[in-house]
Amino acid sequence: MKTVNVSLNPIVSNINLPTVIKTTIFPGDLTESLIIATQPGEIFYIRNRVLGLFLDIRRRIIELGSNGGYDERGLLGLAFHPNFYYNGLFYLHYSLAGSQGPGALPGPFMPDPCNINTLNLQWINREKQYDHIDTVEEWVLLPSGQSHKRRTLLNLRRPFMNHNGVNSLNFSPETGNLILTTGDGGSGYDPFNLSQDIMEIAGKIIEIDVNVNTSIDNPPVVTRFNELPPSIQRTLKVIVKGVRNIPGISFQKYYNQYIKYVGNVGQDLVESIFSFINYRPLPVTEIVQSSLSNLEPNQEGLINLGWRGWEGIFPTSTTINCLENLSLTAETISYFNEAVDTSVSRINPLTCYYHRDERPGKFSGTALTGVQPYMGTEIPDLRGSLVFTDFVRQGESPARGVLAYTKFRTDCKLSDFSVIETNFNFGQPAFYTSLGTNLAQTKLYLGVYASPNVTNFNQGTVFEIVSNIPTLI
Repeated sequence: MKTVNVSLNPIVSNINLPTVIKTTIFPGDLTESLIIATQPGEIFYIRNRVLGLFLDIRRRIIELGSNGGYDERGLLGLAFHPNFYYNGLFYLHYSLAGSQGPGALPGPFMPDPCNINTLNLQWINREKQYDHIDTVEEWVLLPSGQSHKRRTLLNLRRPFMNHNGVNSLNFSPETGNLILTTGDGGSGYDPFNLSQDIMEIAGKIIEIDVNVNTSIDNPPVVTRFNELPPSIQRTLKVIVKGVRNIPGISFQKYYNQYIKYVGNVGQDLVESIFSFINYRPLPVTEIVQSSLSNLEPNQEGLINLGWRGWEGIFPTSTTINCLENLSLTAETISYFNEAVDTSVSRINPLTCYYHRDERPGKFSGTALTGVQPYMGTEIPDLRGSLVFTDFVRQGESPARGVLAYTKFRTDCKLSDFSVIETNFNFGQPAFYTSLGTNLAQTKLYLGVYASPNVTNFNQGTVFEIVSNIPTLI
């Protein structure tokens, strides 16, 4: 695959860290507005080149940056109802103010294959040993232009600060349901193996039927599906498990079907992007009923990304420095039995890129931050491709993220990828935090921040990714 060159056109600067970039058509409008959500809780719109504030929920969001300024909590997801133009409904996923807890473990976690106690940890005393609470809410835009919350769909207790997902809400064009992507709950290596436990909400991609009235406006705070009231259980289906951390789900029209793309952020070795078309959603009521009968629910057709036994195409490994040569590392399989157990049920990635890669035209990445199909014609070399972003290229100074692309393939073989180059002079560090598109997937937008820390305010810029070929007049 060849390197593609593009240009970056700045749209808005001096905003906080952008986590979600998408477009919608407001009631009464004829054209799309660009929507930008920031991690601290502001949501902006750009209409006719004018920046406006759509909603500010900063007071509702947990205090960010208590861990030296870096944080993975905050405003995580935003989605507009397919009938938003008529009903004004939109959905938010964020970390609740005042919900800070001590965390599920007293310190960092590292599995030790020689110590079975580290391989079978249980998350106990969940009501006290947790980090924070995430909420998923339904809001409505009123004719006056003001917005207010209508109801809460879910309240989720999370064990750690990290791996909450980002760009975590989207609507499925196939089912019309709201899609929620949740990370495995955090720390590293999924200490409690929440991602593979089908009863756990963490580490899953979930469909929510928002058109059903559950008669519950503020559900209980939970971690497992069986803790939810039956009326809420009936609105939920699981479509993916084995998730570590995920920058959302995207859909690409493929004949009369849709390709679903999800990225799984890696541990120490590899970042992975998965694709699938067909799947069987597993109703939460079926999960709960099976557990009451001490049976395993039928998971045939459920998509499994393989974590924590697998990190992309590799069995998950614990990486240590070699004492004889500190420039080298040794990798030991962390969870051998789980790698075997999930070796057949998991799906293979569409593509992977690595934390160490010296091949020409490749890069050493850090963390996947966005995955979007591009169906436009302005950048011909990218048409029909899947574009993705990495937070920051390892070893580069000043820090700078990476744009890259791959192609969908139907033969189940690993797809190659290539870098998308831009000669934009940022003049400062540039961490690539988010990737967005418009409704028709004919435009691409890149969120960039000058710091890895959310507490370094107003250092964000959103760009449109455009062709570097001059337009003939």
